[in-house]
This record gives sequence, structure tokens and C-alpha cells, in this order.
Amino acid sequence: MAAERAVIVGQGYVGLPVAMRAVEAGFDVVGYEIDDDKVKRLLAGDSFVEDITNERLTAALATGRYHPSSNSADLAAFDYAVISVPTPLREGAPDLAYIEEAARTLGPHVRAGCTIVLESTTYPGTTQELLGPILEDESGVVVGDFHLGYSPERIDPGNPTWRFENTPKVVSGVDDASLAKVRGFYDRLVETTVPVSSPKEAELTKLLENTFRHVNIALVNELAMFANDLGINVWEAIDAASTKPFGYLRFTPGPGVGGHCLPIDPSYLSWRVRQSLGHSFRFVELANDVNEHMPEYVVRRLVVGLNRRGMAVQGRRILLLGLAYKRNTGDARESPSWHIARQLLALGADVRAADPHVDDSHVPAGVTRVAGSTEEAAAADAVIVLVDHGAFDLPAIVRHARYVLDCRRAVSGPQVECL
Repeated sequence: MAAERAVIVGQGYVGLPVAMRAVEAGFDVVGYEIDDDKVKRLLAGDSFVEDITNERLTAALATGRYHPSSNSADLAAFDYAVISVPTPLREGAPDLAYIEEAARTLGPHVRAGCTIVLESTTYPGTTQELLGPILEDESGVVVGDFHLGYSPERIDPGNPTWRFENTPKVVSGVDDASLAKVRGFYDRLVETTVPVSSPKEAELTKLLENTFRHVNIALVNELAMFANDLGINVWEAIDAASTKPFGYLRFTPGPGVGGHCLPIDPSYLSWRVRQSLGHSFRFVELANDVNEHMPEYVVRRLVVGLNRRGMAVQGRRILLLGLAYKRNTGDARESPSWHIARQLLALGADVRAADPHVDDSHVPAGVTRVAGSTEEAAAADAVIVLVDHGAFDLPAIVRHARYVLDCRRAVSGPQVECL
């Protein structure tokens, strides 16, 4: 009996893990990717997604069941299709062009009985109001004759504990038959599936998860600013509050938020509320305002710290530790480190940056890339810890640094000032 055929549209940090698990579960998988260079790398066993090792990719290729391709003809005769393409924000509004293009590409290959699942983060209503009609128009097959659902991605890059396969997967369908097919597919890929009543609830689930984090990070970021002005150690207060065994979840300040989830996803919900109901989602808009201004606050704190040491920012050598948006990953999307680097450059600083995970294309123009070494720390007038990558020997760096602004509370010492 031939293996069922699964098409995964998009082979990035969401789609490639799905493709790998589908191969391991016995599906014949087409990893569809419009970027020819990425397809060549995948065919060569060269993974550009940190959570997928070259060894795992090579093993999938060796089975003969994983077929990276940029040729839409290879999508024919699929049983399941998963759409995992980007959904950027453009001038405050969701840009769903990649979803629309994926639907138009899949459409000619849709047939009765097949199943299509959207994983891309988006506003509630997208699956039924946008994706479904495009698929119907392109295929001539109506929803109901083919199955349609939504399952939000929950990938956490660089997290060694919670991986794709052991993170509970929310699943939904436009009808009972669709839900059964979507759930059956993911039951073969992950340990636990969590069904909800419709795609709108599943779409809202993803936005709720990220909005919750976004709002609470904004809360502690604003607290950190006020506590510093009041002469209060906000980190000590957070530690003390974290001892409460109920009614409290720990969030910590930082230089801002990055990645796709926090700077972007909550704004989908805010946009939908404004477009459909004419109301503002005040919590999201306030959180956006606080978190977007954290890089500016970090620069202000550095200016004050240098002034206390009799130095101006202009002409000073500043070492930034970390260009990614989070620890132990090379993902630099929407990273606050970029904004901090650009502001320091505009003030005339000599900006150096170290990040063992980020490639050269993610180093801002005007910034000199260096190693995160004790020599660089000793040569700098100030060191800013923006990301506490495990690869940094932070205690050694601190011992050689004259002044450290630590945005992650990763180090201590007489010359260290915490955000």
C-alpha cells in the first residue's frame, strides 16, 4: 500500500519541522519552497533551520520519502497539505499575500477527500473567509467535499525541552469531518492534540497565547523603568513575587521583544477588532507602545551610565552581546538589538557586535562584527548584554569589562548595572 502524500508549503522554521515529523511518521512528503536556493540546500542535506540538524535532514532524504521542491507540479495528488508561510505586518495591517499565493498554487491540485490545514498565524476568520473561497475558486471543488482546518504553530526556536512532537497541538476543522481528518493527521505527528470547535477559536488561541506574553512583558518592562527611577531593585521584587505558588507567573524585563510572535501577532487581533467592531484593543496597543520603546530606553540608560563615568557616547566603543531576538538561537527577526545598534550608530558610537548564532546577513550596516571575547570586552568602553547566549563566557567577559549594562540579569559585579 502506497504511503499517503503530504505537501508542506513553506520550509522555514515552522514548515521544515512539520515535514521532518511527517516523513518520520511514514508519509511521502513534498517540502514545497519557492526559494530555489533553499531547495538546493535542503537537497544537499544542509539545514538552515537551527532546530533541524543536518543529520536529521539527511536521514529524511535517505528514506526517499522527503522531496524538497520549488516545482508546483510536484504538489499533485496530495492527501494532506499544510500551509506554513509568513504573514508579515505591513503598515499596521496583516499581509496575507503568501497565504493567498499558497492557496492559488495548491488550488489546481485540490480534489474531493483531500485535507488542507493552515498553520500560519493570522486573524480569526482567515481560514473560512479567505483561504476556503480561494481554494474553491481555483479547484472547482467546494469546502465539505475537501476538508479544511486550522492548527496554530507553537514552535519555540532553540527550546530543547518543548519540541514540535511533544508540544500539545490545537486542531480544528470547518466541520466534523474536517476536524476528524485534521486531528487524525496530527495525531500521527505529535503526542497530544487539542480539538476546538472551529478554525476561528483555533486562530484566536494562537493570538491569545502571544498577546498574553506581550502584555505581561510590557508590564514588567514598564515596571523596570519606573523602579529604576524610584531606586527600587525590580529584579529582587520579581524574585520575591515568584515564590508565590498561585496567582502569579514570572515575566522578566528585557531590551524589547522580537521574533514574529510578540511584535507582530497581537497586532493581527488589534487590527481585526478595529476593522470589524470599530474598537481599539487597548491592552495590545499599550503593550506595543511600551515594548517598542524599550530599545530607546536601553540607549538612554547607557548614555546615563557613560555620563556618570565622565564619557559621552560619541566616539565610544560599545560592544553588543547578542543580535538574535532570543537566547541560543540565530533568529534575528524584529530583534531589539538591531534598533539599539542603529540608535547608537546615530549617536556616533563605534558599535561592535558579537553573536555566534547569527549569520553576517543579520549584522546591521555600520556595525563591526567581532567575537564575544574577553579581549573585545576589555577594549570596549561599555558592554551591553542583550542576549545571554550560552556560548558567551559572561563571567569572564565581566571580569575584563569596565562597564556592563546587563539587560538580562545574567551577570553580577561592581561594574555591572542591570536594566
